[in-house]
Amino acid sequence: MAGHSKFKNIMHRKGAQDAKRAKLFTKVGREITVAAKVGDPNPENNARLRSAIQAARAVNMPKDRIERAIKTATSSGEGSNFDEVRYEGFGPGGVAVIVDALTDNRNRTASEIRTAFNKNGGGLGESNSVSFNFDRVGRIAYPADVADADTIFEAALEAGADDVVSSEEEHEIFCAPDDFSTVQKALEAEYPEPNEAKLSWRPQNTIELDENKAATMLKLLDVLDDNDDVQSVAANFDISDEIMEKLAG
Repeated sequence: MAGHSKFKNIMHRKGAQDAKRAKLFTKVGREITVAAKVGDPNPENNARLRSAIQAARAVNMPKDRIERAIKTATSSGEGSNFDEVRYEGFGPGGVAVIVDALTDNRNRTASEIRTAFNKNGGGLGESNSVSFNFDRVGRIAYPADVADADTIFEAALEAGADDVVSSEEEHEIFCAPDDFSTVQKALEAEYPEPNEAKLSWRPQNTIELDENKAATMLKLLDVLDDNDDVQSVAANFDISDEIMEKLAG
């Protein structure tokens, strides 16, 4: 999920729930299989696969499950059945939303995504109806305590990154998609494994939501995140700390 950093708190709570762990394993396992299927099964030569394995480790996916997901890709198994599909739509308040999915049944997934939007203050749009509100970037995130902001900035600049955004929680490093593998490898030589490293949608601007629209938007994100086929969601909204505290309470 990508958008304004405020809702990372929500993802953190989700990660702590055992009930969500099986779904997370399904999602990251599917991404590992597809990444290995469409590219080199050796993560050293496949930035997407390397990122998928990092995501799996971040949610404590067992090593044997990671290896099994890669092995599936090298056989004639399920990895060949997944299609990469992108959906675009609008959430409450006109928020632009991009949903990236991996599915073995396009009709089922499209129906479920459409229903999620319709029931939560939004609607599914046509292809390219909202993507112009975002930039496609490589995003690499490190915890804030890995280094100070100036040190990370210098390392990212030397690695070929375009931008660094540092907060109390983390350092977000952005680069062009074509430079992602190079930047990722350069930073891996300097720092431990990042919290996240993958191609993402970065909003060019954000829409401030009031309490009611924020509650509905978060419900939409919950429903989308609960769908096994959905790999990531990007949205260009902003929610104030005050409203987030009310909703969390």
